[in-house]
Amino acid sequence: MTVSDACKLLCFSSCALVCLSTSGRNVLIMTCDTTAKLNGKVVVVTGGSSGMGFEAAKNLASRGARVIIASRNETKLKAAQDQIIEATGNQNVAYKTVDLGSLKSVRNLASELNSEDQINVLINNAGAVALPDKLTADDLNLTMQVNYFGAFLLTFLLLPKLKASAPSRIVNGIGGAMYFGEINFDHWNDIGRYNIITALGTSKLAVDLFNAELDTRLKNTGVTVNGYDPFVVRDTSILANIPGIVQHVSKFFINIIGRRKEDVGREIAYLASAPEMESVSGNLYKFCYPFKNHWLVNDRELTRRLWEESKKAVKIDKNEDWEVNDV
Repeated sequence: MTVSDACKLLCFSSCALVCLSTSGRNVLIMTCDTTAKLNGKVVVVTGGSSGMGFEAAKNLASRGARVIIASRNETKLKAAQDQIIEATGNQNVAYKTVDLGSLKSVRNLASELNSEDQINVLINNAGAVALPDKLTADDLNLTMQVNYFGAFLLTFLLLPKLKASAPSRIVNGIGGAMYFGEINFDHWNDIGRYNIITALGTSKLAVDLFNAELDTRLKNTGVTVNGYDPFVVRDTSILANIPGIVQHVSKFFINIIGRRKEDVGREIAYLASAPEMESVSGNLYKFCYPFKNHWLVNDRELTRRLWEESKKAVKIDKNEDWEVNDV
C-alpha cells in the first residue's frame, strides 16, 4: 500500500465513521437473537477462525449444529475449533483450510463440503481490506478474488447441495464500502486502476449484486439468501494489511463507535437460524434491521450479466455447470 492510499483510507475511515456514528446512534445498541435450535443441521462459515465469523460459528454451535469453519491458517483454525468446543460443549465442530485467493483451493473446499450429507447454511463471511494491488495466479485482481470471486465460486459449486438440503440459507457479508465501488466488467480485474477504497467498494458491490441475483434465481427452491453489513467491528484482524499509523488511527475510531464482534456474530447467527427468517430473502441487514440497499440491485440486466461474467472469471467448466447439466 502506498502512502497516498493509506491517507485515502484514513480519510475515508474517519469521515465514514464519524458520519455513521452520528446518524446511526439510536440503532448501534440494537441486537437480535433467537432461541432456535439447529440439531441435525450443517453450517459452513468462511472466515470462521476469528472475529465476527468465529463468534457466529460459536453461536451456531451452541444451538447444536454441526459447524464447519474455513479459512487459510490451519493453526488458527485448530485453536478456534478447540475454543468453540470448549465454550459450547458441542464436539461436532470441524475445520477446513481454504485460500479464497486461489480458485483451486476453493474448488478443493467445495469438493470436501459436497461430501457432507447436507449443507443447511452457508455463511460467506471471509474478506480482507487493503490487499496488494496485484493479480493472483488465476489472473484475477486479488481484492476481487478474495472478497468476491472466491465466494461466488464456492456458492455456485455448493448450490446443488444447498437445494437438496432445503430449506437452507445463504448469508453474505457485504458492507457499506459498496457505495464507493463501481462495476465495469471490462476493467474489474485491472491492476493500477483503482485506489484501495474503490477496489474494496467494487468487491463489496459485486457481492451485493450477486446477493440480488441469487435471490432471483433461487425463487421457489427453498433456499433463501440475505446479506449483512457489519458496519465496523472492534477487535478483528480486518485491518491487518493496513500500515502503522493509519491502522492505529483507524482502530482508535473503531474502538469508539464500532460494534462488538459478539453482537455482529449474534446477528449473523440470527439470519442463519431464526424461524421467522426461513422465508425471508433478498434483503440487506444492518444493526438487525432491513437496511436500504444499493440502487443497482434492481438492475436485472446488470445482475444477470454479473452472474455470467463471474462464471467466466472463475472458469466454470461444463462438468461444474449445473445450470446446463440440469436442463
